[in-house]
Amino acid sequence: MAEKLFRGVYTAMVTPFTKKDNLDEEALRQIIEAQIHSGVDGLVPCGTTGESPTLSHDEHDRTIALTVEFADGRVPVMAGTGSNATTEAVRLSRHAQEVGANAVLLVNPYYNKPTQKGLFLHFKAIADSVDIPCILYNIKGRTGVNIETDTLIALSEACPNILGVKEASGSIEQIKSVIAKAHPGFSVLSGDDNLSLDLIQAGGDGVVSVASNICPGYISTMVHLALAGDMAAARNMEKDLAGFFKACFLETNPIPIKTAMARYHWCEESFRLPMCTFEHEENRRILYAELDKLDSLGAIRRR
Repeated sequence: MAEKLFRGVYTAMVTPFTKKDNLDEEALRQIIEAQIHSGVDGLVPCGTTGESPTLSHDEHDRTIALTVEFADGRVPVMAGTGSNATTEAVRLSRHAQEVGANAVLLVNPYYNKPTQKGLFLHFKAIADSVDIPCILYNIKGRTGVNIETDTLIALSEACPNILGVKEASGSIEQIKSVIAKAHPGFSVLSGDDNLSLDLIQAGGDGVVSVASNICPGYISTMVHLALAGDMAAARNMEKDLAGFFKACFLETNPIPIKTAMARYHWCEESFRLPMCTFEHEENRRILYAELDKLDSLGAIRRR
């Protein structure tokens, strides 16, 4: 069986900003150190959780370059470089490769709703422009378009460096179909924390996690137990996390997780418009209550 390059927990990192709305490079460094020391398998800068749509091109490039620098080869960096414009995604992906990223994460083109043929041509053009592995990111709820399984498999056959998918379709049946049809070296990672164990139980390989920003060690232990076949122990940990997983989406991601990170002083509670602080303070109270439960278990990583 071909070895899978991508297994385990890859943290979809928040992008910390200062109170003056600049990239907080020192906070980013400290977050990366904590993630690595907590045992995550990889880092994903500039994804949805990293507020990539509101980063300037210079900030986007800088965040990826700094993540590579701070990680210093200790864990892989899977840089978010997708766009709804193919030329822009190519430029971002080439830059990520140039600064040393180990892989790129390519979200579905959003808003313009391409056909399956358009999706194939889009992802093939990006994959052909770089030598590093490409992981596709299928999230219809954010982008308005679904990568059908046949399209995904055709892309993996046409492009040897398309080596996995972050599956956030929300459909366990689609996930199972991808796992069943993919070649042996193709990684299938959950894009939803609450489906991570279901995906692993179906033969998948791990998760690109939002929750692991604040409890990286706990999430890593749970996922590695599952990958090692101890699903009963993993499920017991999942019960502890279920309320927090739900709280992470009380309002649009990354509002809850960045609020959680700010509570424990990892970053400022600072967002780029149109993202903003909690609209409903009751949601903050629910989030804090779930954090307190995890903190009592020693699951929260403190700064």
